[in-house]
Amino acid sequence: MQHLFISDAQALEALCQQLEKADMLAIDTEFVRTRTLYPRLGLLQVSDGNVVALIDPITIDDLTPFWALMENPNILKLLHACSEDLEVFLHSGQCKPVNLIDTQIIMAFLGHGISVGYAFMVNHYLSIELDKSESRTDWTKRPLTEKQCTYASADVEYLFKLAPLLFSDIAQTPWLPAIKEESQKMIERKFTALNVNRLYLNVKMASKLSSVQLNRLQYLAAWRYDQAKKRDLPLSFIAKDNTLIALAQNNPNNMSDMSVIEGAEVLDIRHKGKAMLNVIKQASQAPSQEHPKRIERLDQYPGYKQAFKVVKSVLTVLAEQAELKIENVASKKQINQYLSFYYHINQVDEASVDLLNGWRKAITLGPLTELANKKFQTS
Repeated sequence: MQHLFISDAQALEALCQQLEKADMLAIDTEFVRTRTLYPRLGLLQVSDGNVVALIDPITIDDLTPFWALMENPNILKLLHACSEDLEVFLHSGQCKPVNLIDTQIIMAFLGHGISVGYAFMVNHYLSIELDKSESRTDWTKRPLTEKQCTYASADVEYLFKLAPLLFSDIAQTPWLPAIKEESQKMIERKFTALNVNRLYLNVKMASKLSSVQLNRLQYLAAWRYDQAKKRDLPLSFIAKDNTLIALAQNNPNNMSDMSVIEGAEVLDIRHKGKAMLNVIKQASQAPSQEHPKRIERLDQYPGYKQAFKVVKSVLTVLAEQAELKIENVASKKQINQYLSFYYHINQVDEASVDLLNGWRKAITLGPLTELANKKFQTS
């Protein structure tokens, strides 16, 4: 197989003209995300089975020809564990992939677990042990070493080679439509605009706050995200969760008050204290009817433990009947999502409940409805 390193616009255009004739492409990205909110793209890898190309985004300013390939509905794109790759496509190219399948999802439906690594998959199908020593390298630094290029090439070269084996195995099951659905669902999640007014729900310990305290936290969480986005920094580099919680609880009026609040990080107060005071003052002007409702903790709801146990037990049997593992059908989070909907907790609607939609619905809807009618009693 031919190996290319693409480092200028003309070579990229020529490569993409060749690749647009392919039925399928194996694709991967290398990026760095240690001190940034967004992943910083360091390398793009692609193979059509004839050529393995490493595309250098450091020296090529305009990657439009490659993004056009990602959006071409006539080409199947294969990636493995592509959640963060999707963020790369979004933030580096404003590119929403079309006709994409995540091979980690295929492996899950073949019974290998929901988080199978690429190296395991290659070894399982091709009996090749991959060298993963370059996985934590800084892909934004140049020049790249021969070892780095070999590592990066392997991520698409073997993916393309084992694809026919993967699809042969999955063809023996009824799950290809579900795999496509799960892959598309991942894309939609990544490309759905973030609701900054709900970021407070992701802050640890938010469930301990009152409505008025949650209002302050809502403003602080939105402010923190805005700052992180502007400066491309991780949220924790702007202010820690425990700082936001402490400020929301104590409602300080000045820097002196802030400096003695238990739980607030000293450096957060020193560097961002004045800005956060202004945010708290803005929050105080919000009318009470706009304050968020208190967060209800599902695990403290009467009957929750029994309901969870019964639901998981029934879903485990249903998964076995479908020749799937319970992890494929329902994670703990998905069971809790369903129970939150059932108990009308925290504004969970039916459309957002995985167990009541998509491919799972045919498996779970009838039994879950029966369980709900019995109030999750097994007798």
